[in-house]
Amino acid sequence: MAEAPLDPEHLAAAAALKARGLLPVSPMTAPIAEARAAVDRISAFLGEGSVPLAGERDIAVPGRGGPVRCRFYPAATVGAPVLVYAHGGSFAVGGLDAWDHVMRDLVRQSGAAALHVDYRMMPEHRFPAAPEDMLAAARWVATQAGTLGVDPARFALGGDSAGANLALGTAQVLRDEDGPQPRFLLLHYGAYSTEYDSPSWHRFGGGEYGLSRASAAWLWENYLTAPEQRQDPRAAPLLGEMRGLPPALLTIGSHDPLLDEQHALAGKLRMAGVPCRLIEYPGLTHGFIRQARLVGKVRQAIADSAAALREAFAH
Repeated sequence: MAEAPLDPEHLAAAAALKARGLLPVSPMTAPIAEARAAVDRISAFLGEGSVPLAGERDIAVPGRGGPVRCRFYPAATVGAPVLVYAHGGSFAVGGLDAWDHVMRDLVRQSGAAALHVDYRMMPEHRFPAAPEDMLAAARWVATQAGTLGVDPARFALGGDSAGANLALGTAQVLRDEDGPQPRFLLLHYGAYSTEYDSPSWHRFGGGEYGLSRASAAWLWENYLTAPEQRQDPRAAPLLGEMRGLPPALLTIGSHDPLLDEQHALAGKLRMAGVPCRLIEYPGLTHGFIRQARLVGKVRQAIADSAAALREAFAH
């Protein structure tokens, strides 16, 4: 059976990037600095016209490995809830500047503030550096974020791809602690398993849809430092206990190799009694969240995310 078509605007966005020479650079085959610079160039184009929020600023959150650089995006009102968010990028690329426009859109549409976490990345820092930094930021928000004019009792965790992995793993750790708990999980096309042998990986994992099985093998080989870490829920949160987690919104494109992982997570959450909604956007591939300026379905995904945050924080 023929594959359903890719979204025309999504294809047009890819063509626009290619016409400008804005192509991704794989950290598998190029120096990490080149791969990171390519992400920044692509994001600068995708984020053209994004207007900073009044009071945007970088802050340092204490962490086990030293200060964790974060960027705070204030809401329009004092005492608003806050989303603690981690970007994607295979635990190796991405950063605060590259996701500015995404965070601003979420803040403006949801009414919640946001704290974007610039967690330590490989190859300089391997597991568990990234989850340690995300956990430090979440704990800090839950106890200290009143200093930023937000409500530390109303916080959510979120992220895309590798960042969604960090958000889910952090929620599992916090659930097991006797302390403040997140109200909600906003999870965009997360990598929740160290396996890459599902039907969707075989169908979409050739590299033309944003990820490849080769890139997944490279990621886990370089992110982890010991074979047994493949079973650690902080690396593979799909293996973790789901009971007691907050409600979640999961989003995924129909042409993403991680499609089956999203359905597996949604099934485990529902079996554990956790309210969960999974939205599949037809014709989108992995990594779509930064394309809102060019792709209507991505604007819809941002709007859906903001609406879910508003609803979660209303209770």
